[in-house]
Amino acid sequence: MQKVKDLEKDILYQKYKDIGGEIITGEVYQVLSREVLLIDAEGNEISIPRGEQIPKDRYRKGENVRAVVHMVDMVNGSPKIILSRTSPVFIERLFEQEVPEVYDGLITIKKVVREPGERAKVAVESYDDRIDPVGACVGMKGSRIHAIVRELQNENIDVINYTENLELYIQRALSPAKIVSIKIDKENSRVAVYLKPDQVSLAIGKGGLNIKLASRLVGMEIDVFRENDGQQEEDVDLDEFSDEIESWVIDELKRIGLDSARSVLNLNKEELVRRTDLEEETVEGVFAVLKKEFE
Repeated sequence: MQKVKDLEKDILYQKYKDIGGEIITGEVYQVLSREVLLIDAEGNEISIPRGEQIPKDRYRKGENVRAVVHMVDMVNGSPKIILSRTSPVFIERLFEQEVPEVYDGLITIKKVVREPGERAKVAVESYDDRIDPVGACVGMKGSRIHAIVRELQNENIDVINYTENLELYIQRALSPAKIVSIKIDKENSRVAVYLKPDQVSLAIGKGGLNIKLASRLVGMEIDVFRENDGQQEEDVDLDEFSDEIESWVIDELKRIGLDSARSVLNLNKEELVRRTDLEEETVEGVFAVLKKEFE
């Protein structure tokens, strides 16, 4: 009997190992604080841990849940099958189900980056010039993308046309913001993007999400700067404030491409805290010193 049970466990382990990265449907049978337990079609127990759940997900006993097979481990001789709804692979598989051209290989998903439940960016490419990859993925009046958005608890999905042209790719990644000019530093994997003042908040996005996802999509750190409509504003080099601002703080600001008072003041407090290792109080102190200079 023990040998039969061990063999069943091996078969179950192998079955899920073979379908890693595929979507399966399970029925919720227990909702725990750290995980949700489901039963698959054959009565096997599978799990979605808290970290693999979309924050807005709410599970009820008996309902069916779709997720992707994320990991299969042997724990104390028994297979532990872990599903994920936050993995980028989940979005890829949903696109395959909803967009026939993706399933048939006419459209390729080059990269997916996401903040689960909030926003995602999907770069797509078509090998057939007659197919518009973005239009095909969105569908008539958004019919195809809406089905995916609903499954992902209304996660906003930006579908972007992939290109080898890095400058154009960065522009598309930062949409809907309109970019004036771009300076690419490939050596340090950084990009300085210049925009009109009214476009800066669009580029950064709510809670810095747009710029964060765009940076991950293109694989480079993106720094956003305001363009001054050709009017040269008075500016002061950061080193001039060395008697009032500690040198390590100035070095930290320079590390993210800010070398003048205006370039620092053009960003908001939250953005500076996110992009540097500075505390909120330190940033407030820096703002106070710099603002005094222009009053």
